[in-house]
Amino acid sequence: MCEANAYLMEEDGQESLLMEAVDKVEPDENGIRLVSIFGEQKFIKGRIQSLSLVDHKVFIKPE
Repeated sequence: MCEANAYLMEEDGQESLLMEAVDKVEPDENGIRLVSIFGEQKFIKGRIQSLSLVDHKVFIKPE
């Protein structure tokens, strides 16, 4: 399986789990839409801070 987990990066450097089993990450000018392998969707106002492909993690910085 190649899905990842998405984490919200807090101001203090902590990361909080936003969504598990993310299959799609779709950025646009207003934020990021996450879609899981189960069809769950979330829209976050923010930007991708970094990706850890080996660890299957997407880090999102809120705006």
